[in-house]
Amino acid sequence: MSTPTGAGAGTKAFRHDRIAAVLARSPVRSQTELATHLAAEGVAVTQATLSRDLVELGAVKVRDGDRGLVYALPAEGGDRTPRRGVGQEVLDARLSRWCEELLVSAEASANLVVLRTPPGAAQFLASAIDHSVMPAVLGSIAGDDTVLVISRDPLGGDAVAARFLAMARRDPPSEPLENEVDPS
Repeated sequence: MSTPTGAGAGTKAFRHDRIAAVLARSPVRSQTELATHLAAEGVAVTQATLSRDLVELGAVKVRDGDRGLVYALPAEGGDRTPRRGVGQEVLDARLSRWCEELLVSAEASANLVVLRTPPGAAQFLASAIDHSVMPAVLGSIAGDDTVLVISRDPLGGDAVAARFLAMARRDPPSEPLENEVDPS
């Protein structure tokens, strides 16, 4: 086991970097398992510190195929490309889980989609959307119980709304839209 040396070796930033590196290359199921990986790299950390670090990094547990739940980190800032080791299926699973739990409705107009959530839940859903890999989505803005999603396609709102409803396992409404004429 090597001991980290050099400027910043014992800092929070260094620890965060090592945690991100471990999570990118290995499926980690628990904080104990993560602490073991870090110790092998010469980074000693208490469970309380590790727990705080995971929260600060935005780590979440996502389903990883047959391996169960593992820790994953979202992509950085405006870069929606998944980090090495965190594939699109992991990010899609996280977004699907949040849609199942939080999405109440989805309605579109041109390239805008309005998603409704229970009070106080919009920020969680918007964060999952922003960290997901949905090429059709330009971005989102969240309030308390509403998320505004902007589609890249000027007329792509209906398709994006349908995708969110599908992830939430809710079918789009079958009745005609207000502006549509009923052919019967």
